[in-house]
Amino acid sequence: MSKKYWLMKSEPDAYSWDDLVAEGEGTWDGVRNHTAKINLATMKVGDEAFFYHSNIGKEIVGVVRISKAGITDPTDPTGKWAAVKVKPVKKLARPVTLKEIKADPALAQMELIRQSRLSVAPVAADEWKHILALSKMKQV
Repeated sequence: MSKKYWLMKSEPDAYSWDDLVAEGEGTWDGVRNHTAKINLATMKVGDEAFFYHSNIGKEIVGVVRISKAGITDPTDPTGKWAAVKVKPVKKLARPVTLKEIKADPALAQMELIRQSRLSVAPVAADEWKHILALSKMKQV
């Protein structure tokens, strides 16, 4: 099976890229949206995701790798919500902002734009490569 790519949003004042790096491995929990739950349950060990700072910043700041998949959200007493564990892979050379993503025709179909409220979303392989390339370019 081939690796899949994702985008995972977190409010940086609640849990930031730096928090994950300090922990070394974090649990992606607290998600209470059915579509996001399905996306979390679909993830496999080795899949990669963009770490997106939502609310404050609104930018992709790093890449994480799914280190443990298919776990029950430890913050959910009902046991019906999904979670995964993630490890930081790398901080982007520079963040890629939501403004840049919205302005780029190559990313017009990205779930981040189409379903802006979704906290865990798939990213197509071509979108993944394009965003990584953008992160290496100087900001205009």
